[in-house]
Amino acid sequence: MDDETRIQTLPPKRRLADILADLAADPSRERISIADLVLTLEDRAFGALMLIFAIPNAIPTPPGTSAILGAPLVFLAAQLTFGRKPWLPAVIANRSVLRADFAKMVEKITPWIVRAERLLKPRLVTLTQPPAEYVIGACCLLMATILFLPIPLGNMLPAIAISVFSLALLERDGIWVMIGGVLSVISTVVVSGVVLLAVKAILLFIDKLLA
Repeated sequence: MDDETRIQTLPPKRRLADILADLAADPSRERISIADLVLTLEDRAFGALMLIFAIPNAIPTPPGTSAILGAPLVFLAAQLTFGRKPWLPAVIANRSVLRADFAKMVEKITPWIVRAERLLKPRLVTLTQPPAEYVIGACCLLMATILFLPIPLGNMLPAIAISVFSLALLERDGIWVMIGGVLSVISTVVVSGVVLLAVKAILLFIDKLLA
């Protein structure tokens, strides 16, 4: 039995959107920490974790979201690159948001996750396994670094690229890996252009001051 046939015969997994909704609706929690997410999504490994931390940056969210969720992405992508298990230091894992704010975020991203899951299926599975998985990690690490830096317009495109890679890992869909690669190239080009324009504007301003 080949890999794709074996994956297709596995029992259905619980939907990621349902897992997040249950966490957001848990009345025993006043706040939701990153450690709570890691613990709840541990069996979904890197795909689910990186998706949770990336997708809020691809949609309008409260200020400071990228600062909270960008650092975990850098750590997770680096670990995926080197074939390590997902782990986050306490200084990051203990960061939290009010459950009400988390619920609002989940409400916003759930339709996107549900739509994406309908399009995904195991295809070109080799592209989602080592060593290709390590290349995905390296691409996500670059995107996460760009996302974490305070670059104007530098959040959305990298976040979308990471989200696509994450969904590809979740469902073992190599087609989406290729789409994620294209989006990574586009993101790098666009953000590089923004940075270049910003540097030129700063140099021009300094030149005028000194003239």
